[in-house]
Amino acid sequence: MRFALVGRPNCGKSTLFNQVAGYRAETGNFHGTTVSFTESKVRVAGQVVEVVDLPGTYTLTGSNPAEAVARDYLASNDVDVIISVGDASALAQSLELTFELLALGRPVVLAMNLMDEAVRLGLKIDGPGLAENLGIPVLPLVASKGRGVKGVFLAALDAARSQSIPKASPMISADPLERHQLAQELAREYAHQGVRTLGWRDRLDDLLLHPFWGYVLLIAIMLGLFQTVFGVGKALEVPLLGFFNGLAAALVPAEGAGSIWHAMLHGTLQGITAGMAIVLPYLVPFLFGLGLLEDVGYLPRVAFLMDSLMHRMGLHGKAIVPFILGYGCNVPAVMSTRTLEEPRDRFVAAALATLVPCAARLAVVFGLVAFYLGPLTALVLYVFNLFVIAVTGKLLTRLLPEDTPGLILEIPPYRVPTVRAVIAKAWFRIREFTVEAWPMLIVGSVLLAGLQYFNLTRFFNWLVVPFTWALGLPFETGMPLIFGILRKELSLVMLGQALGTMDFGAVMTPIQLFVFSVFVVFYVPCLATLIALRRELGTRGMLWISALTVVIAMLTALLVRLVGLAFL
Repeated sequence: MRFALVGRPNCGKSTLFNQVAGYRAETGNFHGTTVSFTESKVRVAGQVVEVVDLPGTYTLTGSNPAEAVARDYLASNDVDVIISVGDASALAQSLELTFELLALGRPVVLAMNLMDEAVRLGLKIDGPGLAENLGIPVLPLVASKGRGVKGVFLAALDAARSQSIPKASPMISADPLERHQLAQELAREYAHQGVRTLGWRDRLDDLLLHPFWGYVLLIAIMLGLFQTVFGVGKALEVPLLGFFNGLAAALVPAEGAGSIWHAMLHGTLQGITAGMAIVLPYLVPFLFGLGLLEDVGYLPRVAFLMDSLMHRMGLHGKAIVPFILGYGCNVPAVMSTRTLEEPRDRFVAAALATLVPCAARLAVVFGLVAFYLGPLTALVLYVFNLFVIAVTGKLLTRLLPEDTPGLILEIPPYRVPTVRAVIAKAWFRIREFTVEAWPMLIVGSVLLAGLQYFNLTRFFNWLVVPFTWALGLPFETGMPLIFGILRKELSLVMLGQALGTMDFGAVMTPIQLFVFSVFVVFYVPCLATLIALRRELGTRGMLWISALTVVIAMLTALLVRLVGLAFL
């Protein structure tokens, strides 16, 4: 038995899914496409059912790839019941999508989420009356707090077992304008507007979305996030490094020095140490902070503030979405470009998204720049990154001229995040590092130890000596840059091995540390991102973007080096 969750963006559909899946979910692609979905097995009243979280969609009749595959998926016989997740504060819009679902002739349950927000707005919804009119269960829900979740899934189980066709299905017109009118009429009949009072959320938006103070507060919030991540990371890194270095000295016997096994064991311990003492101390607080900003509802407001920048770059306002996702991981950032209608916009947005410093690059920025040069310098690097992205976007859109439409952006209400949700979301992302990236760090560390033992690292270093020589970097940094293409954290881990110490400040100058970090932030994205680029844009698009990132990395790093030499 399979339940499908369908809803508009920002309606809380994925929040409902996470309430029952507990982040124990699998993500995959629809057959023959790169559009992703999430599914999990859930026990409802003693029966195990599969719950599928379909991509957020405003309509099933659009040409967007995500909307098309969602429509095809729902039309299949694999779905026993559709749970339409609506926004109680926007009843008419939620009903329009529900009407399209009813037209499919399958069992439907309407879950009116964000009931707390509707109450705040002074709205009173007659759920029983609406249910009687449509002939389907209409249930209140506050997914973020777990209220009404059980009732929704029990109603869905009953509807799936009975397989009764909603009585409203034959009455739903295929014409979007009639559907729109009917939704408006029912919203007026069953949603009664009371007195709305301006609260702290409205006053907060006056500040956070202000044309001047909004940007000031954005910088302040980002600086606060950086300072917190750096403070926590530094407080943990120093004692953890000391502990693991002592452990390595105890576990690696000195009498075995010079043997291949001694080198392999030492490389293994260095990979474990790097993940535990250098990457995780910064990655964990960053992901907690990012999840908190996301759950509060601040990130869509960042998109609103940055929309004007997108248009100056010649892009559609929706292109901000890949940029925001890119700070977590470039892979979903590239995949999200499929929501853009024009191939030119998808190419430009994907190219720029690969320049966004993801969480993996965060380890390099904080492990080198913030730790040795200070968190303010790390923030300067992020601001410089935005400047480079803006300039690159402007150049690309001039080379590929095309008119871009405006942005209709739906800003969700502020929500008080639950500790459980923030922890679960952070763990879900941290698990990706521990399961996928960390083993690769250890394997890469062992491989580098083997190459050093057989004195083969010089060959790899010579391959990139034109870059390292021009940038004034140590000859040994070539190997870390090559392996960084697999995972960006490898650049930091292997840098320590290549230089023979994790005290980078003792063997590299401040300018070299900054130049190395700038190059890592911009050059060829990781292997997983390259695969995503190939799926979305084809091999040619992937190669063009890879070459572009190398040029940008080289130019920006050279600029930084020249400025540093001139003024420092």
